[in-house]
Amino acid sequence: MRAADARVTGVPEEVPRIPPDHAVGSITRGTTGVNRLRKCDRWMCHNSRVREALHHASGRPLAIDLGYGAAPWTTVEMATRLRHHLAPELEVVGLEIDPDRIFPDQNGVRFEVGGFELSDYRPNLVRAFNVLRQYSVTEVENAWRMMQAQLAPGGVVVEGTSNEVGRRATWVLLDEHRPLSLTMVWTPGELENPSEIAERLPKALIHRNVPGEPIHKLLTAADAAWASTAGYSPFGPIDRWRRTLQILRDEGWPIVRQHRKIRDCLMTVPWETVASPTENLHN
Repeated sequence: MRAADARVTGVPEEVPRIPPDHAVGSITRGTTGVNRLRKCDRWMCHNSRVREALHHASGRPLAIDLGYGAAPWTTVEMATRLRHHLAPELEVVGLEIDPDRIFPDQNGVRFEVGGFELSDYRPNLVRAFNVLRQYSVTEVENAWRMMQAQLAPGGVVVEGTSNEVGRRATWVLLDEHRPLSLTMVWTPGELENPSEIAERLPKALIHRNVPGEPIHKLLTAADAAWASTAGYSPFGPIDRWRRTLQILRDEGWPIVRQHRKIRDCLMTVPWETVASPTENLHN
């Protein structure tokens, strides 16, 4: 079954709700939409670190979708894609801190109450999207540490944000100890300049996009490289973006190469490339 064919059911009138007393977090807006997180799903399906986390799991691998919102669509879509590409026996649990958003089990996915403590699960993969964006930046480090502490050995967290229709997104990949990389992605033709993705940077970085900070330097360099490839516009935004990335590599930026066909304008860099020298998040 293709991810786009996944179907979900509505909430019945009566759903047993037994929220754990130790759920950590705050109820947020809960906005969601069909295929909003497809770019992250595709990336996870081809990312070597995510693949390793699921393939080397002890027993049946487990993925948690934390903060799926007011509807279960994106959790079901994630489960469908990861099972098709990575782990057919993948167990998937959607966690929400709002008891009114708990759905009945469907498409092999369970929905339960939980927060950053991950309801005491020990997952191999956690996806937490559009959650921390609604928190204070001072709360990011503790939220990261709580999720990391619950990971199974070799597990990873993907924490990020996207716009409402999923055409712009960014995320951080973390292991049990530290952030590993930052990925920024957008639909070809969505942005006039790469730096416009800044409005969707993860909470850990969005306030750092100011002159002198590494993330600002990277986005400024990306804009300059993009401008210098304007002559390739007739070949389409993907070809132009490939040339932009090569210019950045030639300038010394450690852009991670994608070992799959590029469908979006995507850029991944090691976390050290964008981490501020004064940032105390997992230094």
